[in-house]
Amino acid sequence: MAINLEKGGRATLSLPKFVIGLGWDANSSSTVDLDASVFILGENKKCLSDEYFVFYNNLKSPDGAVEHTGDNLTGDGDGDDESIKVDLSKINSNAAEICIVVTIHKAEERRQNFGQVRNSFVRIYNPDNNEELLKYELEEDFSVETAVEFGRIYKRNGEWKFEAVGVGQKGGLEDYLNKYN
Repeated sequence: MAINLEKGGRATLSLPKFVIGLGWDANSSSTVDLDASVFILGENKKCLSDEYFVFYNNLKSPDGAVEHTGDNLTGDGDGDDESIKVDLSKINSNAAEICIVVTIHKAEERRQNFGQVRNSFVRIYNPDNNEELLKYELEEDFSVETAVEFGRIYKRNGEWKFEAVGVGQKGGLEDYLNKYN
């Protein structure tokens, strides 16, 4: 049975291989192009290298531990809109955290924000049987934010854990690049 997390909630990840599914719907008839990205960070909270920033233009980390399955431009339909496969048994030994962010593509140009998005969630599930292990639904109204850190996976005392973060910012992917590089 899946664990439903609230903001700040944490859970231990017992499987080394899992999929991060992210989903959302647009409030109106206009299309909102959201992009999921992952930053694989060291103890210093910085990306191990540029190649450890996984997104629609770099679909796989060099260690093969994190793989983005591709960009969904519309968010149409039910279920996951974008997915990221993770295999912690392959992760670089210097990795201490995996930060999961979602940004709105060309938000400023299109005058879009997360207030135009509903039913946003991040979930982690077992790819072998599709069993959902945990889920975090963003219930806040991010009416001015154009980027949200959905969650993070971090290593503590040899165990990998997930934390539901749910922190938005007015800025885009470039702001996260500046923060983590």
